[in-house]
Amino acid sequence: MRIGITIPLAGVPLHELPPLVRRIEALGYESVWSAESTELDGFTPLAVAAQHSEGLRLVTGVVNVFTRGPAVLAQTAAALADLSGGRFVLGLGVSSNVIVERWNGIAFERPIARMRSTVDYVRTVLSGERADGGFRLGAPPQHPVPIVVAALRHRMLRLAAEIADGVFTNFLSGAGRVVESFGVPEKEVACRFFSVQGPEEEALATAKRVFVAYATVPVYTEFFRWLGHAEEVEPVVEAWNAGDRAAAVELAPEGLVRDVFLLGPMGKQRERLAAFAEAGIDTAVLALLGPPDALHAAVEAFAPA
Repeated sequence: MRIGITIPLAGVPLHELPPLVRRIEALGYESVWSAESTELDGFTPLAVAAQHSEGLRLVTGVVNVFTRGPAVLAQTAAALADLSGGRFVLGLGVSSNVIVERWNGIAFERPIARMRSTVDYVRTVLSGERADGGFRLGAPPQHPVPIVVAALRHRMLRLAAEIADGVFTNFLSGAGRVVESFGVPEKEVACRFFSVQGPEEEALATAKRVFVAYATVPVYTEFFRWLGHAEEVEPVVEAWNAGDRAAAVELAPEGLVRDVFLLGPMGKQRERLAAFAEAGIDTAVLALLGPPDALHAAVEAFAPA
């Protein structure tokens, strides 16, 4: 299993990223993946990382296909491919109604069709060809830009298998169903794993809060239902929708949370990753949560080297 890490670390400012990236590379990590949610955009940390690393793969994990037009996505991908000497990978997702509609005022409609058309457009433009509407890159990238599609359930997993170079998923309690639905062993299956640092009970409380924040978003609610956890997540969603946030956290199913998150001693967390590798996950993308000092220690402890 290849090991990547989400940058920047929570609570670590962007201006402190250069030495961290150099250390990540020295420790043998294969890649760094950005995230785009409530903190920084998905491209800027990778631009910083490109200038402070030599071999790391740089992946957006992920930027969504609704909030940027396909021409802008292609332009930005071309820029990062040039800056990194061909190490950039464009990770695309459809995000959620919360981010797309509530935060950005864009209709969250026909996500699968939107993903297909965006990937087709971006591939056309990055190859140097003219896309529908007439746009053509003045300087196409010299190196190919692989595309990874974020997917949770069967239809998007199958689309990723058809049109992308790999798939990126999240919050797995077990890899079997996702790997089976994707169904292309020769393509990359990457998954983000949230690793929570600190005493196990405190870490579990943090994990429950993060779980509820995701599980109550409709796309993730349906994902957990699809995985067979409907009975466990329904009470959480009902409490959340009724406005009782504290009850939703209290109702977070401990067994499922422990299955989804990496908790406890580092040796135990590494064993969990090894089990996912055996189940078909090619790349583990760590998202570290906890105090800054603990996060730096975790970077060292998870080091592939």
